[in-house]
Amino acid sequence: MSLDTILAVARLGLGIGLLFVGALWLGRGSETLARTLGVPQLVIGLTVAAYGTSAPELAVSTEAASDHLTPIALGNVIGSCVANISLILGLTALIAPPRIDGQLIRREVPILIGSVIAVPITLADGVISRLEGAILVGCAVVFTIASLAVTGRDVDDQALAPLPPGERPSRVSALIVSGLGVVMLVLGSEMFVGGARAVAGRWGMSDRMLGMTLIAIGTSLPELLTAVVTSMRGQGAIAVGTVVGSNLLNVFLVLGTVAYLHPVRVGERMHAVDAIGLGVMTLLGIVVLRGRRTVTRAEGGVLVVAYVGFLVAAAYL
Repeated sequence: MSLDTILAVARLGLGIGLLFVGALWLGRGSETLARTLGVPQLVIGLTVAAYGTSAPELAVSTEAASDHLTPIALGNVIGSCVANISLILGLTALIAPPRIDGQLIRREVPILIGSVIAVPITLADGVISRLEGAILVGCAVVFTIASLAVTGRDVDDQALAPLPPGERPSRVSALIVSGLGVVMLVLGSEMFVGGARAVAGRWGMSDRMLGMTLIAIGTSLPELLTAVVTSMRGQGAIAVGTVVGSNLLNVFLVLGTVAYLHPVRVGERMHAVDAIGLGVMTLLGIVVLRGRRTVTRAEGGVLVVAYVGFLVAAAYL
């Protein structure tokens, strides 16, 4: 094994370590914020945690687009969305089945469907223009404001864990912990992705598949670790909210920002295969979310197998 390969693997390992600690800190900070501010866990997951864990996708996709590597940028967005709704939700269910918040079904799932439909619509002519990018970013802003606006209404009492007697958590310390967690997530993801690109370069992997697989999985690790950690701590609403919120932001914020800065141009083949795959996997995830109030381990296993099937189809179709 060459020195370059050893260094690349070392970056992968260090990146994973930073991602784990960052996810743990972000989860703890989010939980404290939910308690002190009276904000439902679902909204914390859809906003604070989702924005923090979507930061790697935004950084990597923007950098790829600036280098005229739009297949990596678009592949990262689509691959991350698919990984979130299938692999991450599936693995989370296998480890610690999360409980579904009823508000998620009524409000965020329809918006999730809209974000998926926006992908083929914006790619219908083979290019996502700056205007379309600005519209997508506007959707992200509206979604965030709407999520925060409803925090004072229809609050699920069981969404907030009761404070132990005598405990007085500090909002400032919670913000600091969450902020440090986001920083670690971003740094860890950058290190992981950098190592992945170095290793993948030796395999002769195409930019499209690199974005769909190693880059997408690398930038989705914050969502995975945040979802698993919060679910194991009994914060299932944050876990599911992070997955759904990250997918919404990947399309609206990440893809929108990339298109606004550098219009995304793709071929028809990528549009057909990847966009259809994204739609199918999202529908499968929605079926699971609309079922029982808890995602079972059996359903989690189906999601993971479906993710593997998606990668096989993307590679050979």
